[in-house]
Amino acid sequence: MAYPTENLRSTLSEARRPDGRTDEAQKRLSSVLIVENDQDVLHTLMTGLASQFSLVETAADSEAADALLSRCHFDLIISAIRLPGRSGIEWISQLRDLDYQVPVIFITAHADMHTAITALRAGASDFLLKPFNMQQMRTAVTRCIERQRLKRENFLLRRRVAQRDEGSGIVGSCDLIKGVCEVIRQVAPMPSTVLVQGETGTGKELAALAIHRYSGRTGSFVPLNCGAMHAELLESELFGHAKGAFTGAVKAREGLFSYADGGTLFLDEIGEMPLAMQTRLLRVMEDRAVRPVGGNRELPIDVRIIAATNRDLKAEVDKGDFREDLFYRLNVLSIRMPALRERIQDIPELVNHFAVSIAADLGVPVPPIPESEFQQLARYDWPGNIRELKNVIERCLLLSHQPSQGLQGCSVVTASDALADDPDDLTLEAVERRHILRVLEMEGGNKSAAARILGVSRKTLERKCHSWGVGS
Repeated sequence: MAYPTENLRSTLSEARRPDGRTDEAQKRLSSVLIVENDQDVLHTLMTGLASQFSLVETAADSEAADALLSRCHFDLIISAIRLPGRSGIEWISQLRDLDYQVPVIFITAHADMHTAITALRAGASDFLLKPFNMQQMRTAVTRCIERQRLKRENFLLRRRVAQRDEGSGIVGSCDLIKGVCEVIRQVAPMPSTVLVQGETGTGKELAALAIHRYSGRTGSFVPLNCGAMHAELLESELFGHAKGAFTGAVKAREGLFSYADGGTLFLDEIGEMPLAMQTRLLRVMEDRAVRPVGGNRELPIDVRIIAATNRDLKAEVDKGDFREDLFYRLNVLSIRMPALRERIQDIPELVNHFAVSIAADLGVPVPPIPESEFQQLARYDWPGNIRELKNVIERCLLLSHQPSQGLQGCSVVTASDALADDPDDLTLEAVERRHILRVLEMEGGNKSAAARILGVSRKTLERKCHSWGVGS
């Protein structure tokens, strides 16, 4: 039996806490299953919780509840302990064995310490004695919501610590950057997918983060580098997995799609995603639901996807390395981040920004940077773009010298160097190739060290070397 109510998001957007702020955590829960054979208690719960949930379903026993669970995802279960057939504790224990990790509130009129301990061991989030009033139940529901919120926040906090922020925002005042910022403001409020394109190190993630901040979405911004892990691990990372889904899966785990629910999932280096994963991603985008690896239930999600790439995805489609239908699904709104060599006039502003922020992190004073330094930096090609500039500034602060000295330490390739090497080959690709090979030579062939100096990922460096037939 269904008990329809108003849509959760619209209802709770109007709900305010006593301090006047919206209870963001409460927006998480949209559906509840109540398993109770006492009709009076059932009616009390249905009417008392109707305003908090978009869907309230009821069942008189565990068999009827299983039938509902097979076709619908629930965000909370409220169950009596004494039920016809299987007890509530036995039923929930079996659900836990099947990796159904939904919060559970048990209610009973016959409780003792042993029952309470057994219920908690079965995975109960809370435990209420009959008779109870609705305020007690609402408090228990709020506690469940808060625990779920803290679980997600802790996960995302650990992830943010593991992935150090590259800056506080998009810095620059040239016309190209002003244009990018204007486009971001225009597309941010829209629910459509966005594709951010640009060379490595141009600030694609910062653009994605700015879109999220301007979007008004209440969920989190969750980044993932698709080129940083193997296909099997990527699948589990995105979709989560059930217990026993593969070797080492000792317990169930939510994926990034679930953690980004209500927010934004940023898929960096989308061009690196294997074709099989592209198929699964397309299915999720079309169905708005995810199925964990090894799971048998689809979970509804509300996630905005922003993808980024330094590749020409249309060329990848033509080569058969990227799905054409996924390309058009991603490329609804497109933003191109300019290379640093296209916005040389922003270098002084960027240098000052990085000098101040990095000096604060390192606990060192901000050194004076003469105008002549900016002129020298402007003559450099910056194949690693803004990320490389940031690395140069950090290295200079650590070594207490000027930025141009940092460039010299990286075997800088200027236009004059390129001309001296080969006056007939001044293409950007050729200049980039010579610079990368010089850095590799300087580091004795150590690709990890060279990638750090260049401000690019090792995988990007390996791909470029492979295309040139250099190394293995």
